[in-house]
Parts: sequence; C-alpha cells; structure tokens
Amino acid sequence: MTLQPEHVYALLDAQGGIRTTPGGGEFWSQPDATLDALGRDWLVSEFSCDTDWASWEMHPEADEFVYLLDGDIDFLLQAPDGAQTSRRITGRGAVVVPRGHWHTAKVHRASRMFFITMGAGTQHRPA
Repeated sequence: MTLQPEHVYALLDAQGGIRTTPGGGEFWSQPDATLDALGRDWLVSEFSCDTDWASWEMHPEADEFVYLLDGDIDFLLQAPDGAQTSRRITGRGAVVVPRGHWHTAKVHRASRMFFITMGAGTQHRPA
C-alpha cells in the first residue's frame, strides 16, 4: 500500500490492522458522530501550514505524537491546571502532547507536520 498522508489518512486499529480513508477536507467535513467513531483508531496524517493555527485542540482519550518534518513553530501546551509551556521546534523535531492538554501552534515559517492521534472526543476552542 502506498499513500500520501497529506491526502489519504491511515487508520491503525487495536487489532493491528491498517485501513485508509480520504484525507483533507473530505475527512474533516464528515458528521461529528462519524469522526468520533473513526477517532477510536489511531489517525496518521500530515498537514502543511503557513499561518498560526486558528484554534486550540485537546484530545481526551490519548496522547498525540506531533513530528515537525520541516519548518519553524512554537508549539504551545496548556495543562489541565492551566499551566502553559511553549516548545520551539525548528527544522525537524517532535513533541508528545499528553492527553487532556490543550495545544496550538504559532508558525514562524511554512511548516509540514506529521501527526499520530486518537481523535475520539477531540475538542476545539478559538486561539
């Protein structure tokens, strides 16, 4: 199987299987109930961004792995107790977002990011 994770997402299930689903807008425009059901598996995706994220997000079910493939970002994390930290990543590098932590990114240079997320119950709020 060959795929481009910016356009076709991989879903890794707990039984060791991998299936694909169309990515991008087609994926994210599905009804919330469908997205929540898909979020019970690990979603593997890639995004390009050249502006700050418009929202904070939080994943209550699992940690998230975020790998900067190229670019320059400040990755902002907010713990459940409200404490905030910022991690600058330039070029390449990764961060693990603990479950239940709000996070967003400030983009200093066009960036490509690779994500492994269990998205069930994901919440968003404006940045």
